[in-house]
Amino acid sequence: MANKGTVKLLPRETVLHVRDTCLCLAAQRAARRLARHFDQALKPTGLTNGQFSLLMVLNQPDPPSMGQLAEFLAMEPSTLSAAAKVLERRGLVSVERDPADSRAKRLRISPEGVALMRQAVEIWRQSHADLESCLQPGMGHALRVGMAALVAAAQSHPAASAPPSDA
Repeated sequence: MANKGTVKLLPRETVLHVRDTCLCLAAQRAARRLARHFDQALKPTGLTNGQFSLLMVLNQPDPPSMGQLAEFLAMEPSTLSAAAKVLERRGLVSVERDPADSRAKRLRISPEGVALMRQAVEIWRQSHADLESCLQPGMGHALRVGMAALVAAAQSHPAASAPPSDA
């Protein structure tokens, strides 16, 4: 049960500092806004931006393993599995056993998935160009390079856990 007394909040300066400097918060806010932007643009195809990204990654001759997909898309395996089931029910992907490891699965984009992606990629191109045109010249490239560096830094420097407090 929550304490109904007065809670001693963090200092306002701390809240503002985190708001203004936290890389994770900035990335999350940008990701959510971009997701809504592309979800809206892709609505005529019935795809979300996440489904579009997953299908785009699957557009290759040799289907990747679920583990490879999860790693590349920075998704939890259970989240990827749920997303794959939705696409499989729509007939956009098929799930195959890995010939090298019968316990592992691979996803393959179906002909229907490729046909839908032909439509979706044209919508994405236009929406992406419109969005990038709102940025200063070169900023889109700089953002992609910066995000790649941020991902690499996060992968190579795991977060340290704070020791438990005695309070």
